[in-house]
Amino acid sequence: MKQITGLLAVLTATVISASAQVAITVYNNNLAVVRDVRSIDLKAGEQLYRFTGVAAQIDPTSVHFKSLTAPDAVQLIEQNYEFDLVGTERLLERYLEQPILVATEKGDILTGTLMNAGGGDVILRTNDQKVLAVKSSSITRIEFPKLPDGLVTQPTLVWLMQNKKAGRHDCEISYLTGGVSWHAEYVAVTNADDTQMDLSGWVSIENRSGATFRDALLKLVAGDVNLVRPQQMPRVMKTAMMADAAAGFEEKAFFEYHLYTLPRRTTLADRQVKQLSLFPEAQAKIEKKFIYDGQRDPKNVSVSLQFKNSKESGLGMPLPMGKVRVYKTDSDGSQEFIGEDRIDHTPRNEEVKLRIGNAFDIVGERTVKKMEKLDQRVRRETVEIKLRNHKDEPVVVHVLERFWGDWEFIGKTPKIVKQDANSVEFAVPVAKDQEAVVEYTVLIKS
Repeated sequence: MKQITGLLAVLTATVISASAQVAITVYNNNLAVVRDVRSIDLKAGEQLYRFTGVAAQIDPTSVHFKSLTAPDAVQLIEQNYEFDLVGTERLLERYLEQPILVATEKGDILTGTLMNAGGGDVILRTNDQKVLAVKSSSITRIEFPKLPDGLVTQPTLVWLMQNKKAGRHDCEISYLTGGVSWHAEYVAVTNADDTQMDLSGWVSIENRSGATFRDALLKLVAGDVNLVRPQQMPRVMKTAMMADAAAGFEEKAFFEYHLYTLPRRTTLADRQVKQLSLFPEAQAKIEKKFIYDGQRDPKNVSVSLQFKNSKESGLGMPLPMGKVRVYKTDSDGSQEFIGEDRIDHTPRNEEVKLRIGNAFDIVGERTVKKMEKLDQRVRRETVEIKLRNHKDEPVVVHVLERFWGDWEFIGKTPKIVKQDANSVEFAVPVAKDQEAVVEYTVLIKS
């Protein structure tokens, strides 16, 4: 069906205009707070007021209303949320056993009483009691005499209000809505010897709330906000991608989270993914580490890039969680993709570790050479680890080993870099094109 005529021809997303002085704060978990300041005319006494232009995924129980002009004069005493929106299916449902007009691709104009509109057909009963079945795919226009009661063209809050001061009021309305979320992405480019990287941060804001927020003050909250009930997941739909390379966000601590404020207004269109620069490109010192975790992967040696999120390292801004894509500049000047990883919310002065992939020219081999059960609770294990380096330069491989229960090393052990209650890290130098063999014995009490 290609066209519907009557009171409404085309249903579009709600647009919240710039004159409304809109502010929106977006969270990571499909949640946003909308603050909408509008000037409305109110008469004295009890009255109904229809407030349109709210997001389709609004949580009506979260609405907060206040008159900024006369806070003590206006009282909201009842609220109804009307969301039965006009659409082809809803109109056909409402017009069962009522007359409509149908136009087809062949130019036929058919009138009659609507009997059914399911299964891909529209069934009409004409005035002479004939029954016509019209394929929905062939219909170009349906005309309805009027809009049925109860259907609305956009989500609407209907308020019963008591007002003591007649005239124009500047009113603030705030509410929670689903369908809006954001996440961060980072792009890192390493130098030739992998000791430094250029890092840029972007945020992507996805708006599927059913409303467009024009010229809105935008804030983003990074952190895990507790919700009493899960938000409804948005339907999958096509999105437009927009990039905005203007000034980055201003960051500050807020409660136990971090708040990022865009220092200018922007428009968040419905069904759109908008990208904004999080911070100007920064340079950071990095360290490349080869890591062998033979208990999880007995062959591969992974490679990671690590840096400290500090001013001394070139950063020092709290980093929201997100994906980091890493590139390296080739000798011809081109940038080649070398791997990606995801970081969690990272405060200032904390370490960031990016697992990039597996080293092609370094191979590991882990063997339990001997296992002895000394009694019901105690056993002794001897483990041998071989590391083969086929590179043209020496490397240091960090070997991770994990233990459960009470444990202690017996005899000679490799150089320990880090140790805690359940694991240990060894640093093993491996000469170029050589093999290094390390062995340890551990006593484990279960």
